[in-house]
Amino acid sequence: MEVFDGKKAAQDYMSKHTLAFSTPELTLMRFSFWLGDSVPDSKNDGKGIPRMMTYLTEQDFEPVLIDDDTYVPSGAVKSSANVGNAYNEVKADGKFCSECGTTLSMTAKFCPECGTTQE
Repeated sequence: MEVFDGKKAAQDYMSKHTLAFSTPELTLMRFSFWLGDSVPDSKNDGKGIPRMMTYLTEQDFEPVLIDDDTYVPSGAVKSSANVGNAYNEVKADGKFCSECGTTLSMTAKFCPECGTTQE
């Protein structure tokens, strides 16, 4: 899959242009025009391509899709006892995970220990 390397393009642009008195909007506009300028194509003699095409790189990875309905714990947080909740709740009846039995807040959508979706 070809991916645009915006960081390399921005570094090349910033290293070749002085922007001492430019506003962020003007800098961004000039950068976008610079990316659209026609440059010689190294693969086809006498042809021109937009400069943006020279910053495409081949990468072998699948895109990461984020699914809001599935949670897989990373293991970064071992116990939810040390993690705060935006809603400070003190309930006597409580809510428990149907899979592992961990105590959950009333607003929990997923169990932080096993990742099971809660109703």
